[in-house]
Amino acid sequence: MVSVEQTSLEETRGPTGLRRDVGLIGLMWASVGSIIGSGWLYGAEKAVTAAGPAAIISWVIGTVAIVLLALVHAELGGMFPVAGGTARYPHYAFGGLAGLSFGWFSWLQAATVAPIEVEAMIGYAGHWKWAQGLQHPDQTLTGPGIVTAVLLMAVFVAVNFFGVRALAHTNSAATWWKIAVPLGAIFVIAIGNFHPANFTSEGFAPFGAKGVLTAISGSGIIFALLGFEQAIQLAGESRNPKRDLPRATLGSVAIGAVIYILLQVVFIGALPHSTFAKGWAHLDFPGISGPWAGLATLVGLGWLAVVLYADAIVSPGGTGLIYTTATSRVSYGLAKNGYAPKIFARTDSRGVPWFGLIISFVTGVVCFLPFPSWQELVGFITSASVLMYAGAPLAYGVFADKLPNHERPYRLPAGKAIAPLSFVVANLIIYWSGWDILWRLGVAVVLGYLLLGGYAWWANATNQPDAPRMDFKAAQWLPVYLLGIGLISAQGSFGGTGNIGLWWDMLVIAGFSLVIYYWARATASQPEAIERSIEEVVVTDAPAH
Repeated sequence: MVSVEQTSLEETRGPTGLRRDVGLIGLMWASVGSIIGSGWLYGAEKAVTAAGPAAIISWVIGTVAIVLLALVHAELGGMFPVAGGTARYPHYAFGGLAGLSFGWFSWLQAATVAPIEVEAMIGYAGHWKWAQGLQHPDQTLTGPGIVTAVLLMAVFVAVNFFGVRALAHTNSAATWWKIAVPLGAIFVIAIGNFHPANFTSEGFAPFGAKGVLTAISGSGIIFALLGFEQAIQLAGESRNPKRDLPRATLGSVAIGAVIYILLQVVFIGALPHSTFAKGWAHLDFPGISGPWAGLATLVGLGWLAVVLYADAIVSPGGTGLIYTTATSRVSYGLAKNGYAPKIFARTDSRGVPWFGLIISFVTGVVCFLPFPSWQELVGFITSASVLMYAGAPLAYGVFADKLPNHERPYRLPAGKAIAPLSFVVANLIIYWSGWDILWRLGVAVVLGYLLLGGYAWWANATNQPDAPRMDFKAAQWLPVYLLGIGLISAQGSFGGTGNIGLWWDMLVIAGFSLVIYYWARATASQPEAIERSIEEVVVTDAPAH
């Protein structure tokens, strides 16, 4: 996801004017600040209701999956130290159609983060009497809840219009806050409130392997661990990318994973047995709409609950503000590269891409309608994010074949084996989200093709000077890939018809992924076309007013 700071630096200094003065800590802090977000407020509770105490295994599997994807991104980030690399790598490797597609996936996942943060804020606000009518018992939004959510989205947009520069400077303090609060909650609640019997009294894995796997995508685990790419977005400013990029990328994932796993362990261990006596699927206690604050109150730590309720405003609110800006910056970049109308690249007197902000607001509001709860939104954003990330392993394989002598500040050991493995893992994560999420994502993907594809067709038909070149031959695998994932999900055991049984479905996904991976490598752009795409990428030289 494009960071506000990185985009601003590239716009003001140009593609070759970046100062390489960011060290290891700066890179790592950028990613850690993104990884520790609203996911910690709900992740432990949602995961344990889906998998029981075996949710700990879900966090470990999720961590391994993210590490594989992060490793691939670390090498690509060193090769192409540009903002928005996650969307650009497929463009380099497969041409305009792939660039348009993964650019849309990138925008889609950015646009859905702010609504998730709004949901988190409203969920924890249920502690106060004035906010108790904003959610139904199943945590879906009521009519007043939707109105409140829309108003909060409007606040995000308004602040971005007038306070983006000041907001960017608060990142360091916000990161300290995001780390200190969950760590404090872990140690304070664990002291005197830890019951080892909780891990086995109702069964360690009451929902079996399916529960463990479902929790990875559908309960906020992958969503919580996302954000490692922020260090890679700053690759162009790293003093020593060969040394620091892999360390920052893996270090940030390690820090986030340790915090989240500890949170899960302490959450399970600190619960009174009466709260899950009817089974983990029926976990309940006063204040569960704000799980950690409710737990703190339950064990007699009212002062900590006050801190956590405050964090539920500060942490999600800050993340929502940043990613509202990120959404407008992604659409700005799409317009600059000819994939979207020029109006998205127009800025006001403050340099704000005003039309992109308005569209991000509209999109956020729409998200509250088909996904009226935090958990459902998380499933969507997880699938959209991993779909965006899945382009990196594909591009990695192409660059290994077609650009063997290209400068690589960091070279991934066993990369030719890790890349296809990470692509398989990415598709498994998408599949585990379930058919109910994926058909909605499919609708969003089709909408993107109608909007961006329609614009690209018009631009080419009318010979617009910035019309993108669509390379259908190099991206011939793409429609088969997208339709195939959807078809397998519809027939599979994660929300589908169940015609493909558990384990067989994952074997099918793995085999299908490998077919797509090697098909994509075989039909990719030629080295000359790849080099030309790299040279022609527009890096927002001067904002259009």
